[in-house]
Amino acid sequence: MNFDRLYIVIATLFLLLVCGFVLRKVRIIDDGASKKLSAIVLKVGLPCMLISSISGAEYSVANLKSAAAMIGMGFVFHLLSAAVAFLICKPFRDITEQKVTEFSLVFTNCAFIGFPIFEALFGSRGLFLAAFFLISFNVLVWILGIAILSRGRNDIKLTWKKAVLNFGTVPCAIGFILYLLKMPAIGFELPIFVSEFLVYLKNLCTPLSVLILGALIAKQSPKQIFLNWKVYLFCIIKLALFPLLVCLITKLIHMDGTTAMFLTAAAALPAASNITMLCEIYDIDPSHASLVVGASSLLCVVSLPLVLNLAQIIFAM
Repeated sequence: MNFDRLYIVIATLFLLLVCGFVLRKVRIIDDGASKKLSAIVLKVGLPCMLISSISGAEYSVANLKSAAAMIGMGFVFHLLSAAVAFLICKPFRDITEQKVTEFSLVFTNCAFIGFPIFEALFGSRGLFLAAFFLISFNVLVWILGIAILSRGRNDIKLTWKKAVLNFGTVPCAIGFILYLLKMPAIGFELPIFVSEFLVYLKNLCTPLSVLILGALIAKQSPKQIFLNWKVYLFCIIKLALFPLLVCLITKLIHMDGTTAMFLTAAAALPAASNITMLCEIYDIDPSHASLVVGASSLLCVVSLPLVLNLAQIIFAM
């Protein structure tokens, strides 16, 4: 793993956060701009990222097996996280706080922040694994995630149409079909201008999403972020305990080193920014959601290298 490159990427993401913070303070990014930028990321950038990343992966029989294995491990990863998160959040008295915290514990920012980090740590192999890990993430966000947020609400309905036809699952399906069409018997490749078009829009995701996160942090007072014990407790569980649990489980079942460290890194990422967008759509305390996402993104700058170094020591034992 390339930790030197990791530090550079984390420093870059931190500067993007600071830039978003400043843009909010000088009112270049306001609530209206933030919502429009979020819509661009969610409805344009994310689909292009999924199609480009999955379809652009190198095809081989061995890679196809690795892709299928990573999709399966992604589902297991999220479902086990959901079980642990449910038990942790069950005692919460405030149903809204319970739902936001549970969602945020299950789903990490494995795309917008995760992609550059995976590439820094594992190179092209990291991007390959991340592309197929995202399939499980996007399928379960619109099934399990919506099921969590709809708890106690009659106006939020989980339907098969929403679960199957959305901005996450449809691009994943398109990307995977395009990937299978690359097999030697067919040999189909996207025209260069189409693949370049997807890459240009894909490259919008990380800078825009991190700028939005910085703007969300700017909406919170320092007291809300730094003097809220619940936020610290959440971040300890999310950024330290969850990844170390994944690390220990993967070591106990003797998973290969790269995949084990990849899953540990995925678990150590901050809360998925999807929660802020969904909470705005469904009016589920978006301010608390932005606080959770913002705080975990900010503290991840420090926690991620520490956790991954510790995980490396554990794997070496």
